[in-house]
Amino acid sequence: MTSLMLTEAHEAPQAVARFLSADAAVYGALAQRWQAAPPQGLLTLARGSSDHAAHYLAYLTMARLGRLVTSLPMSLLTLHGARFGGQHLGAVAFSQSGQSPDLVEPLGQLRTGGADTVAVVNDAASPLAQAAQWVLPLHAGPERSVAATKSFIAQLVAGARLVAAWSGDAALGQALQLLPAVLERALAQSWLHAVEVLQPADSLFVISRGAGMAVAQEVALKFKETCGIHAEAFSSAEVQHGPMALVTAGFPMLIMAPRGPAMPGLLTLADAMRQRGARVLLAAPAGTAGAELHLIEAADEQLDPVSAVQSFYPLVEALARARGHDPDQPRHLAKVTRTR
Repeated sequence: MTSLMLTEAHEAPQAVARFLSADAAVYGALAQRWQAAPPQGLLTLARGSSDHAAHYLAYLTMARLGRLVTSLPMSLLTLHGARFGGQHLGAVAFSQSGQSPDLVEPLGQLRTGGADTVAVVNDAASPLAQAAQWVLPLHAGPERSVAATKSFIAQLVAGARLVAAWSGDAALGQALQLLPAVLERALAQSWLHAVEVLQPADSLFVISRGAGMAVAQEVALKFKETCGIHAEAFSSAEVQHGPMALVTAGFPMLIMAPRGPAMPGLLTLADAMRQRGARVLLAAPAGTAGAELHLIEAADEQLDPVSAVQSFYPLVEALARARGHDPDQPRHLAKVTRTR
């Protein structure tokens, strides 16, 4: 049986290739605007998987450009009527559908207040796109499964593309152009042997750090919505505080350790958790000691999390079916969520 989720996950490399071939002028113009007049602060607006993509943009922006980024609690505007003025702000909203009022209304208010407003959205005719000055379409094509896959990957790539353009980083731009082939290799790197380990799980931790943390958040959400597993994402630093008390013999952990300065600490944590009796599934580049799930490396190490989530999606789809769930129709969820 082939689900829509699996089919759409397999469409991601082609969707990314399509995305990267379009809208160069828009990214260039926005980059020129922010190079000439950098925002005093950058706000992100998003929910669910899209918020995880926004977290990735924020991390890359702070790491590569040294610009502070804040995830805006939309209720400040929609419920409390807060106003932000007197400063040059940038506001980037992420959404697959572009339909939710608690994204559209705040973005419109920020635009009225003088902010540079950007919509990263799959539906370029959506209300969110109409509310923004700058529209960065995902070009992912229709996505019918409730669980986002190719649109989330396109959002990650959009964030990295915006950072590459804004920073003038030609090497990152070139690495992005190689991503479709990287994603094809990531799809061919099967993680399905982890299904047997995770099928009986009631709860688990997903752990990463740095640029990989955004993908850890997405992975934990997918375990919840498609498999009915209570999964929580933690950084390798944060998990060593209160959450550690939950770790007992056999407790499952997916530790995602892409390349970068956080990798040594993640590998050390994996060893420590094994010694405590946890059942650790380590996702790391081939050749890494203890790695059961192999990560395909991109041309830039901060793009490795994109290939990691591409390898993950077939695993979680198969796990959902093994646990008796329909990955395309998670309980109580719909493709478009309208909140205020």
